[in-house]
Amino acid sequence: MHIRGDHAELVVGGRLDVRNAADARTVLHSALDAGRGDLVLDLTELDSWDATGLGVIMGAHRRAGRTGRRLVLRGVPDRMRRVLVATRLHRILAFEDGGQPGPEAPLPTCERTR
Repeated sequence: MHIRGDHAELVVGGRLDVRNAADARTVLHSALDAGRGDLVLDLTELDSWDATGLGVIMGAHRRAGRTGRRLVLRGVPDRMRRVLVATRLHRILAFEDGGQPGPEAPLPTCERTR
């Protein structure tokens, strides 16, 4: 995983998972504490995340609210959008275009077997 940027915009790449969650949390919290206004989190280079990585994003969202800021997601990869929609987290997170993941990110479907 790599994170680069400043207190206004961070680019996250690689894998955001249990192995690097503590480092990612530290960087996100430092950026939130140091700046003002929205913190844009660009996820276009993110390959994957696990539940711990998603927890880091949600923790940063909560911390942003406590510091009077807003965490704004940019470039969420499609498969990660589907996770946000399936868990309904898309309803509370902010996205750069002002919208939420929509029809391009349908809920996963399950097929019944007999």
